[in-house]
Amino acid sequence: MPLKLKSTLKIVLPLLLGVFLVWYSLSKVSLAQIYGYLKTSNYSWIILGVFLGLLSHLSRAYRWRFQLAPMGCNISLANSIMAVFATYLINYTIPRAGEVARASILTNYEDVPFEKGFGTIVAERIADMVVMLCIVGITLFLQFDFIYSFFAEKFNPTKIIVAIVILIVLGGLLIVFIKKSKLKIALKIKAFVNGLIEGVFSIFKMKNKWAYIFHTLFIWGMYVLMFYVTSFAIQPLQGISMGAILIGFIAASFSIAATNGGIGSYPLAIYGAFSIFGIAEEPSIAFGWIMWGAQTLLVIICGGISLIYLPIYNQKKNRKANNNF
Repeated sequence: MPLKLKSTLKIVLPLLLGVFLVWYSLSKVSLAQIYGYLKTSNYSWIILGVFLGLLSHLSRAYRWRFQLAPMGCNISLANSIMAVFATYLINYTIPRAGEVARASILTNYEDVPFEKGFGTIVAERIADMVVMLCIVGITLFLQFDFIYSFFAEKFNPTKIIVAIVILIVLGGLLIVFIKKSKLKIALKIKAFVNGLIEGVFSIFKMKNKWAYIFHTLFIWGMYVLMFYVTSFAIQPLQGISMGAILIGFIAASFSIAATNGGIGSYPLAIYGAFSIFGIAEEPSIAFGWIMWGAQTLLVIICGGISLIYLPIYNQKKNRKANNNF
């Protein structure tokens, strides 16, 4: 496939999928119904959820400085915050373009070499992936009986056990194959896994490793708490189990990778997760749109201000530095 066509498809396909999913979710629950839930929502909980989301973004910006410091790159906290918000906003237009823009902002305004800045972002994503996998593992452990019972009702329990055993065996064979294979795809997988392991262990070699680990856990703690407290805004969802919250959060988090910023996919993922617990369709999808809309509004406002204020702030900073010199 030509490189230009491949790049175009990477941009166009998520957008088209997002448009389709928006249409599909609105075919399930109308705008009037969503507006009805929005009108009767308790905005105190929504505002608290937005505040917790803001704290997670600020913590991410603060954490980033710990990665850059050992390379001699002592960036200002303001530039770090604005770069993070700019990343989120740009990712709504072109998938993963925000990460490139974030590293470029440091290059332009802090003289940080692009490859160094981008390398820290990749390492950051690895740390986030590890925490996300831990959340998935904890959720599966805590909700194992419920999840097993749910699938046992839908499928034959013997078939489920056989399927799990087959998956474990196939997984083991795949690991052995990848370790011994010289195929291009196997080498890529090995390089990715090695990079993942190296990235995780590099955190423990960091000067401020415990502060970095604290902020990583804090970021994801705020994400989960944000999701949880916002559910109180919608009356039919008040009192839902922590299991539903965790599974809904995991589904919603993975949906963000499917479309730009999770547009369309976010509310449907929440509905799919909540339906396992017998939660009604309308409040589930409405909650998904309210949750997604509140956090998106935060990103649009803070990201927009960041993109506008970045050159102004750095011009003032440079002028002040020149005057002091």
